[in-house]
Amino acid sequence: MTSETLSGQTVHLRRGVTLEVAHADGKSPALVFLHGGLGNRYNWRPQYEFAQSQGWEVLSYDLAGHGESSAYNRYSIGRHRRDLTRLLRRFGIRSPVLCCHSYGAPIGLEWSQRHPVAGLVLVAGGTHDLAPWWEIPLMKVLEWGGRHLYHWTWLQNITKAVSTQHEHPTIDRFLNESPVPTNAEPYEALKIFWSYNFFTRRRRQKLNIPVLVISGGQDSMFTKQMGDVLAAVFPQGEHLHLPEAGHLLIAEYPEIVNSAIARFIVKLSH
Repeated sequence: MTSETLSGQTVHLRRGVTLEVAHADGKSPALVFLHGGLGNRYNWRPQYEFAQSQGWEVLSYDLAGHGESSAYNRYSIGRHRRDLTRLLRRFGIRSPVLCCHSYGAPIGLEWSQRHPVAGLVLVAGGTHDLAPWWEIPLMKVLEWGGRHLYHWTWLQNITKAVSTQHEHPTIDRFLNESPVPTNAEPYEALKIFWSYNFFTRRRRQKLNIPVLVISGGQDSMFTKQMGDVLAAVFPQGEHLHLPEAGHLLIAEYPEIVNSAIARFIVKLSH
């Protein structure tokens, strides 16, 4: 794969909303990648490129307010969900496998309540209690002005150094392609997830679909217990726990995650 694999295209989705999208045609089921808070479409690079090499149709995009996509005037999971519907309709994608990291999981869960999916891969994100105690005050400080400090390269480098203790060639690339944002929109966009609880919202149907949950033992945001609870919600849920992985496990252990996704998709066809 070349460095331009995820270079993307600008999709004018509706008035005032454009999304930056990377897409490649292939066989079904299509894999659609949803990144987490403060992230972008490049977060899923190892999985996107692996899936493309296997011949599957793939799509990854910057959520509104993130990366190169435009911002919303007001954020809600419902807006993300409706724009995902418009985006998949634009590319003719039906019944995809939604691969969701961190805060991408609520969007995938809500979308799956209303639309057919072949399966869900939920990585380091779930149904409730998604914000650790320190996240909200930290993000508020960054939104109020602390984010401007990240224009300094040395601070970005320090943040990269403490983001993960795991060494893998994909980690540096992940962190280089996902620097701490210095604009306000990604921090504003985070707030809609802080109070999210899948169980208190009106459920329209039980999600009796194949679900693969992946968690890391060194992840302070999404624990093994949270992964067990999430997988148990679904009659066809399974949980893969990686004891040495952290929150960035899609870059820390890409080969394991890729293999797990491949096995999951093979099971879908049986």
